[in-house]
Amino acid sequence: MRIAELSRRTDVPVPTIKFYLREGLLSPGERTSHNQAQYTEGHVRRLRMIRALVEVGGLSVAATRDVLEKMYAPGMSVLDSAGKAQFAMVTPRPVVEDAAWEAGCRETEALLERLGWHIRETNPARRTLTSALATLYRLGQTGQLQLLEEYARAARRVAEAELALLVQEPDQDALLETAVVWTALGDSVFSALRRFAHEDVAYGASAPAPEPSAQDTD
Repeated sequence: MRIAELSRRTDVPVPTIKFYLREGLLSPGERTSHNQAQYTEGHVRRLRMIRALVEVGGLSVAATRDVLEKMYAPGMSVLDSAGKAQFAMVTPRPVVEDAAWEAGCRETEALLERLGWHIRETNPARRTLTSALATLYRLGQTGQLQLLEEYARAARRVAEAELALLVQEPDQDALLETAVVWTALGDSVFSALRRFAHEDVAYGASAPAPEPSAQDTD
């Protein structure tokens, strides 16, 4: 296919495709003349992956290039590649290493030990959780810490369901694209559902019953 067809298939404008080509995110097509090239289904999949990282994941072009290099490194398993993408999509935030931060670190490590989870030191989620816990300590909301294991158990069930579905995908590029998109959007989806659950738990049982219709009273 030519670049116009590649653009139509992926909904990416031609100028943007040319930009990705110049930046080395997308490999060149096969030259058929001095100003024409042919592209393949591999380009379609790669371009969709780039879109997922840049548009959904919010990564910069430089970060996307780095992630793609790591994801497609020789000898990398599919799940390892997906993990690389997940790690790269966490934006590190500055931290204040005060007493609350130290308490958050201890709480994070204690939680992982109680759960028996083996989490790499390089996993950026460690920093994310510790930052959240440090904020709880600063606000004096430490009573909420008793909910950590409930959160963890719910997260475990979700993760098991996600991975069980993910590994059914036979195509590596499609699997990676799904992992990237769901990493970016899954947190928002889970947060929205949690808020739905809050409302239903708080008001669902006490909500007034619907008025019977005229048909029901016949």
